[in-house]
Amino acid sequence: MKKILFVCTGNTCRSCMAEAIFNKFCDIDEVIAESAGISVVPNSKASLNSSKVIKEFIEVDISNRKAVGLTENIMKDADLILSMTEYIKYKLIENFKDFHDKIFTLKEIVCLNGDITDPFGGDMRIYRSTYKEIEDSILLLLKKIKEDTGIA
Repeated sequence: MKKILFVCTGNTCRSCMAEAIFNKFCDIDEVIAESAGISVVPNSKASLNSSKVIKEFIEVDISNRKAVGLTENIMKDADLILSMTEYIKYKLIENFKDFHDKIFTLKEIVCLNGDITDPFGGDMRIYRSTYKEIEDSILLLLKKIKEDTGIA
């Protein structure tokens, strides 16, 4: 089983949405996504708006999903680590030097510029926009994985 790990700050918005989107659209055998955050609040769950957007677009319920704090073991188990921002990417490389060769931003891996917008605290319009940004990137990622079997 190949694992793709999506990483954001609190694992309540972007990375848990990316995990759900990837796993919904992935039709590649033996490839699965997980997600974690670099600064998780204990006992936090997927944000209400993230849960609503995921339910609205892909009919998956993540409302009871607990945030996962990033650990070295989670990093070690991942075949590809995709952060939502360049800042998080550089923090991961700084703190987990052994894994630098498998850490990228989600947009970077699919040849797009910039970060995934953080919708935290925003209204549903912002969450929908972030959802679309993540979905577009993941659809490109899935295409890339199919074309390049060495990616995952």
